[in-house]
Amino acid sequence: MKYFVLGAAIGAILLPLIAWVVRSLIIQVQENEAVLVTRFGKLDTTLTRPGLHFWPSRALPWVEAIAVSLRRDFRLFRTIHVNDARGTTVIIDLWIEFRVVDPARATFSVSDWDRSLQNIVAHSATSILGNRQFNEILCDRNELGQLLEHDIEQETERWGLAVDQVFISKVSLLPEVSRQIFETIAARLERAKADIEETGRLAVAELDAKTEAKVATLIAEAKAQYPLAIGRALSRLQQKPAVYHAYEELHRLALLRPHRTVVFRGFDENVRAIDAAMIHATPGDSSAEERKTERGQPVRSTH
Repeated sequence: MKYFVLGAAIGAILLPLIAWVVRSLIIQVQENEAVLVTRFGKLDTTLTRPGLHFWPSRALPWVEAIAVSLRRDFRLFRTIHVNDARGTTVIIDLWIEFRVVDPARATFSVSDWDRSLQNIVAHSATSILGNRQFNEILCDRNELGQLLEHDIEQETERWGLAVDQVFISKVSLLPEVSRQIFETIAARLERAKADIEETGRLAVAELDAKTEAKVATLIAEAKAQYPLAIGRALSRLQQKPAVYHAYEELHRLALLRPHRTVVFRGFDENVRAIDAAMIHATPGDSSAEERKTERGQPVRSTH
């Protein structure tokens, strides 16, 4: 029992010691990761193959292993203020995806590449978007994202970073600028509405004038056809002498009193012609017409 306790105590002491010795002699590399091995602060080698690497000098105090992730990373840079081509202050948010392609340069070329990346992004956004108007920034996000990606990558490749994608995630304006733009747009809409109404009024007036002219032309043509129609009708009446003679007699009577022509078709035995002429009623005398109807045959009047 005493030896068992002693062995357990020795094992409890040796196992952590052995584990520490093993960790001191082995460098572990994860998937999508690179380990930089430095000696006296100077880069000795770069390990990129995933797994355990036996490295006896790891236990030396002047040897250091620095792990660098090779996985894709991203940054969202918010509220970048840019003045467009007209001087309007535009606020944008940029989304950037990048990855480390050279672990050594990403570690030793720049002390704080995260802050440096932010400065480069702000500079690229100012230089590229400053030549565009607000509506172009708002509509051409994909094209502008590609331009920003190319411009930013030219700088970041010196640090061992590769930019995979850049796009504008949000575009906004200052509140007072937004209010001014909305008022300007509203005024333009009112002017456009007034122009449309005036154009419509002129078009309606022009259409009315053309319609009246066409109607007048048609009326004139119709009046010109009237004498021709009368002539054709008289020609057809002349083919029937009796009818034509009756028309001529009726026409002569109409010339005597153009507003009213009275034709007697006959008399009964109690009324003479002179009496019938004397009881002829004047226009508007309804009692006289009634007496005519009672004393003689009906009278046909032609106005």
